[in-house]
Amino acid sequence: MMLLPCIIAFGDICMPNTFKLLDVPPVLILFLFSVYKYLPQVRAEHIIVYQDQFAVYISVASNMHPKMTTVLFLLFSLLAFSQAIQIGLLRRGQQDVGVCYGTFANDQPSAQEAVSLAKSIGIRKMRLYGPDHNALQALRNTGIEVVLGVPNEQLQWVASNQKNANQWIQDNVRKYQDVNFKYIVVGNGITPVHPQTSQFSRFVQPAMQNIANAISPRGQSESRIKVTTAIDQSEVLGKSFPPSAGEFRPEVRQFIQPIIRYLANQRVPLLVNLHPYYSYVHTKADIPLQINKGKQAGHDARLEYALLKSSGMLVQDAEHRYSNYFEAMVDSLYSAMEKSGVNTVDIVVSETGWPTAGGPAASNENAAAHNNNLINRVRTKGTPKRPQKRIETFIFSMFDENKNDQEVERHWGIFSNNKQAKYKIIFQ
Repeated sequence: MMLLPCIIAFGDICMPNTFKLLDVPPVLILFLFSVYKYLPQVRAEHIIVYQDQFAVYISVASNMHPKMTTVLFLLFSLLAFSQAIQIGLLRRGQQDVGVCYGTFANDQPSAQEAVSLAKSIGIRKMRLYGPDHNALQALRNTGIEVVLGVPNEQLQWVASNQKNANQWIQDNVRKYQDVNFKYIVVGNGITPVHPQTSQFSRFVQPAMQNIANAISPRGQSESRIKVTTAIDQSEVLGKSFPPSAGEFRPEVRQFIQPIIRYLANQRVPLLVNLHPYYSYVHTKADIPLQINKGKQAGHDARLEYALLKSSGMLVQDAEHRYSNYFEAMVDSLYSAMEKSGVNTVDIVVSETGWPTAGGPAASNENAAAHNNNLINRVRTKGTPKRPQKRIETFIFSMFDENKNDQEVERHWGIFSNNKQAKYKIIFQ
């Protein structure tokens, strides 16, 4: 047998005289078989084509007529090139969904096992809440985009002087040159009004500036790694319904407005944690009770709105129509930034999900519905307010975290800590 070299640019040699062509759809496989069957001077034993769930494997007999080898050479070149272009265009138009890798537990798999598991199900983005060196080591040369957090407890030290920020970047970023860092997130869920985070609020912006200088003294436009922060939507907004009424709480404006103006100047997105589950169970006005009016008994339209299960409009906000709460939450933040004079900062949803146990409406079924519907939605669509802007999103969380105090907070994992999936989820 001899290898057809025409498609080497699009796959891998996986064994002697056999070639693996990636990303080939079933229709192309059927077409190839048809070509082999009807081309003159080509017998069945000349070509072996077989497949598994990942690829098509092709081997060619060494005794085939040279002219037919040339014909197949050109044919495979055309098909493989066409397929590669289609795949590239498709992926360019879609937004991959990532996963949050929280480790507040004592019974999780190792970081190496976690990263291998993430790769096996097609996860291409991962958020780390702090510099977990085992995880960073496992992420080397994987191509997975990494969002790395500067923990709240380290902000004062990083903000105090540039030398400290330089050291932080040296130890946690430059040391891992073969990790694909995308964002450095300075602080998580900080506001000046929350009793557990208010002490960190004055350090967020100076820490962001020091970290950004440590990465690229010439400004963030010179670096592929962007520096930002992550806020909680429910903590910073005073109004969020309807979405067009979204505005920041008066007591957080002095904190948040300089941050979003800085991000606008640097052309860097704001990361936002969104949790529709809590709005649903606490009967917040964002998911209005009147959604259920006129529905049959037992039909919970509010839950469908939160789980992105509705196909029709449930909330009308002037010219904008909302079928799900996720998009309404994002647009409420866009509205709040616009009221603060900032309309060029994009939003990245850095944390969202649904629990599988421990509280009302927490189940594998609802978590599967929310997370799969979310993936399908954000990969190809924006929000009513910004329909052309796809929302980069991270699902919380990879595993359960049994150290959390509240029972419901322990059960947000896609996987149980024995690495078994709780439900089917498709990232690709």
